[in-house]
Amino acid sequence: MADRVLIFDTTLRDGEQSPGASMNAEEKMQIARALERLRVDVIEAGFPSASKGDFASVKAIADEIRDCQICGLARAREADIDGAGEALKGAADPRIHTFIATSDIHLRAKLKMSQDEVHDMAVAAVKRARGYTNNVEFSAEDAGRTDPDFLCRVVEAAIDAGATTINIPDTVGYAMPHEFGERIAMLRERVPNADKATFSVHCHNDLGLAVANSLSAVENGARQVECTVNGLGERAGNAAMEELVMALRTRSDHFGLDTRIETTEIVPTSRLVATVSGFAVQNNKAIVGANAFAHESGIHQDGVLKERETYEIMTAESVGWKRNRMVLGKLSGRNAFRTRLEELGVHLDEQELEATFERFKALADKKREIFDEDLLALVNDEVTRAAERFKLVSLNVCSETGVTPEAQLTLEVDGDNRSATVAGDGPVDAAFKAVEAITDVDAELKLYSVNAITGGTDAQGEVTVRLERGGRIVNGQGADTDIVAASVKAYVHALNKLMGEPPAEHPQL
Repeated sequence: MADRVLIFDTTLRDGEQSPGASMNAEEKMQIARALERLRVDVIEAGFPSASKGDFASVKAIADEIRDCQICGLARAREADIDGAGEALKGAADPRIHTFIATSDIHLRAKLKMSQDEVHDMAVAAVKRARGYTNNVEFSAEDAGRTDPDFLCRVVEAAIDAGATTINIPDTVGYAMPHEFGERIAMLRERVPNADKATFSVHCHNDLGLAVANSLSAVENGARQVECTVNGLGERAGNAAMEELVMALRTRSDHFGLDTRIETTEIVPTSRLVATVSGFAVQNNKAIVGANAFAHESGIHQDGVLKERETYEIMTAESVGWKRNRMVLGKLSGRNAFRTRLEELGVHLDEQELEATFERFKALADKKREIFDEDLLALVNDEVTRAAERFKLVSLNVCSETGVTPEAQLTLEVDGDNRSATVAGDGPVDAAFKAVEAITDVDAELKLYSVNAITGGTDAQGEVTVRLERGGRIVNGQGADTDIVAASVKAYVHALNKLMGEPPAEHPQL
C-alpha cells in the first residue's frame, strides 16, 4: 500500500446529488459494472437508509459486483448503520461508511450538539458498524474547518473503536492545497494510532481546487481519494476521478505512486456517466473532453507530427480514446447484438433485449454505421422509459421558411392516446408546446442542449432537457437521428421524472 492510492468512487452516491442527476436502479447497475471494469477499489453504491429504492439498489450492486469493495453510507445512527449492514450482506467485500459533522459551525447550527456528544456518537457508530464488517470507514464531515485538537481527538477515538479508514472531507471546498496537505500531515503526526488506519480525503470543487487538494493530501500521506467520474456532484462537484488517476500515472516521477485503475476504460465510463446523468462533458475538460487531445494551432500540429511528446504528456489511447468503430450493422443478428451489449457491460432481460433490438434495427435503416455510443444511447432510451406515464407515439412537424412551424403530436398517457396540434416559434418550440398541451404539467425549461453522439451527418443527436417545478430539478435525455424527435423524447423523459417519486435526499460530506 505504500506505493498505491486507493480510488473510492462515489459517483452513485455523491455524484447523484447533482440537481437532476438522479438515476434509476438499472442505470446505477450499468455504471457499477463500468466502475468494476475500470477497476476502482471501492464503489460507494448509495445511502441505503435514504429510501427503499436506494436500499434495493445498494443490495443489487453488492450482490453482483465482485471485484470491488461495495460501500454503503450511514449517518452515525443505529438505524442507518443497520440498514447499510443489511443491504451489504451479499457483498464480497462490504464496507460501511459512517459519518458525523465535527466543525463548530455544524455542531452549533445543524446538530446543536456538544463536542463530547459528537465524540460519543462517532465511537458508538463505528462500534456498531464493526458488528457487520471489519471494513469500516469514518468521516468527520467538514473536517477542513474543524478545530484541530477536536479533530485529532475524534479520529483517535474512531480508530480505537475499529475504523480502518479515516476520511477527511473538505465539505465546502474551502481549503487551499497547502492547508489541506498540512492538515493530513498534522493528523498523521499527532494521532497516536494513526498507523492503524488508511487516511482518505473527499474534496469538493467550490473553488476549483478539489483535485489539487486531493493531490496535496496524497503528498502528505493520504492513501485513499474519494472522487467521481467527470467530477459529478453537488454544487461545483467533486474531485474528478480521471484527473486524479492520470496525474498520479503521468507524474509518477513526482508522486512515486499509482492506482490499479484500467485507464483505457476512463473515456467509455465517462461517456456512460454523461449519458445516464444528462450532464454533458465540456469540450475542454481535462482527459475526457472532446478537445483534450485536439491540436488546432499550426505550431502544435507540426510539433505533434514530428514527435508526439512535444505537446502531449499522455496518449489518447491510454485513457480510452479511439476512433469510433462500427460494431454492428443492419444485417447483424440478435446474438451478435446481445454479445456486444454484454461486452459493454449491459445485461438485458429477454423483453428488454427484444424491444431494444427492434429499435436497433430501425436505427440501422437510418444510419449506416452503428457505434458503441449509439448502442448505449438505445439501451438508456429503452430502460429509462420502460414504465413511464407519458410515451411518444407519433410526431409530425412542418417547418418552412416564412411559415409558422406547427407540430402534430400524439402521446400515450396512462395507456390512452392523446393528440394536439400546436404552432410555435420553431419546430422544437412547437413540439414542446404540444407536449405541454397534452400533459398539462406546468414546468419551467431551465436547459436545452444538443450533442452529436458520433461523427457524421447521419449521427444521432442526444438532447438534454432540464425542467424545474416547485424547487425540484430533473434532467431528461433523448436520442434520435431526428433532432426534433430527440428533443420530444428528452422533454417527455424529464416530465416522467417530475411525475414520479422524488429521489431520496443524500447527506453531504
